[in-house]
Amino acid sequence: MQKIKKLFKNIDKPLFFVMLIIIIFGLLNIVTASSRETVVRYEQSLYHYFFQHLIMLSIAFIGSLVIIKTPTKSYKLLGPFLYIVVLCLLLYLSVVGIAERGSINWLSIGGFTFQPSELAKPVMIVTLALLFEKFYKKIRMPNTNHYDMIGFILGAGLIMPVIVFLQGDLGTSLIILGIFFVMFISSPILKIDKFKTIIFLFIVGVIGIIGVYSIKGHILTEAQTERFDFFNPCSKYEDSGYQICNGFIAINDGGLLGLGIGKSKQKYSYIPDPHTDSVFAIIAEELGFLLSTLIFIAYIFILGRILRIATNASTVRGRYMCLGISVYMFLHILLNLGGLFGILPLTGVPLPFLSYGGTFTICLVCSLAIVQRVHIETYSQKSIKH
Repeated sequence: MQKIKKLFKNIDKPLFFVMLIIIIFGLLNIVTASSRETVVRYEQSLYHYFFQHLIMLSIAFIGSLVIIKTPTKSYKLLGPFLYIVVLCLLLYLSVVGIAERGSINWLSIGGFTFQPSELAKPVMIVTLALLFEKFYKKIRMPNTNHYDMIGFILGAGLIMPVIVFLQGDLGTSLIILGIFFVMFISSPILKIDKFKTIIFLFIVGVIGIIGVYSIKGHILTEAQTERFDFFNPCSKYEDSGYQICNGFIAINDGGLLGLGIGKSKQKYSYIPDPHTDSVFAIIAEELGFLLSTLIFIAYIFILGRILRIATNASTVRGRYMCLGISVYMFLHILLNLGGLFGILPLTGVPLPFLSYGGTFTICLVCSLAIVQRVHIETYSQKSIKH
C-alpha cells in the first residue's frame, strides 16, 4: 500500500483525475446507451455491458499499476519482444481470425477474444520511440548514409498498418498509419531525409495502388467504398446514411439541455449498437449540447497534459512515446466524431473512455499509464538535479 501511495504521489494528478472522471461517466453511460440492446436483442441483464466493461477496466487498472512501476528503460528488451508477438498475432489472425462487419479483426485464444490490431497501436508507438532514441545521434549527422536506419524505421512502422488494411479494418489501419506519419515527421531524422522518404513512399504507394487495382479490380471493399459516400447522409437513409442520419436526429433531439438520462429515443433500434462507436450521439441526446461540450473540454485537457509531459520528458523515448499516445487518442476522437457529424467517413473506431470495448479500453488506459511513467521519471530526474 505504501508503494502505491508513493507512486500516486509522483503521477500527474490532474491528468489522472480527469481521465478517471470521464471513465466513470463512460461506464455509467454504457448502462443507459445499451439498455435496449442488452435486454431485448441479446436477452441479457440490464447491467451486462456495464459489468463486462468494468472487468476490462479492472484488467486495465492492474496493467497500469505494473506499467507505472516498470522503468521505461526496460522497454529496450520488452519492446522488440512485444512487437514480434503482436506481429505474429496479426499474421495468425489473417488465417484463423473471426470476421465481423467485413473485416477480420477478432482472435479467440483459450476462450478469450481480443483484437490484435488494438495491441499494435501502443506497441508500435513504443517501438518507434525506442528506434528514435537508438538512432538519435547517428540519424542527425549530416553527410552520412542514413538509409539503413530509415529503412528499419519504415519497416517497423508500416508493416502493421498494411496487414491490418489487408484484413479489411480500414479505420484501425488509418489510425496506425496516422500515428506512424506524425511520429516520423516529428522524428530526429534530418529534414532532407524526411522529404526524400515521403517522396519515395508516395511513389511506392501509387505503384502499389495501381498493382492492387489491376489484380483485384478494386482497392476498397464494397462496404468500405460505401463509407466514403458520407455527404448528405439523410438522402440515403435506408442505405449507407442510416447510422449517420439517426445520429443527427439524436443530437438534434437533444438540443441544448437534452431529453434526460435514460430518455434517448434513438437507442431503440435506430442507431446500431449505440453503446459502441455512436455513443456520443446518445450522450448528446440525453444530456444536450451544453453538457456534451464538457467531453470536448476533457479531451482537450487530457491531450494538452500528455503533450506537456512529452515536452518536459527527460528521455528521447519518453518524449516520442507521449507524442505517439497523444496522436493515438486524437485520431480516435477525430475519426469517431468526424464520422458521427458526417464530415469524415464512418470508420467504426471507438471513442476514448466512452465507447464500450475490451481490447481498446485496456490498451488506451495502459497507454496513459506509460505517459504517467514518463512523468514520474522526469519528476525523479529533476529531483536528483536539484
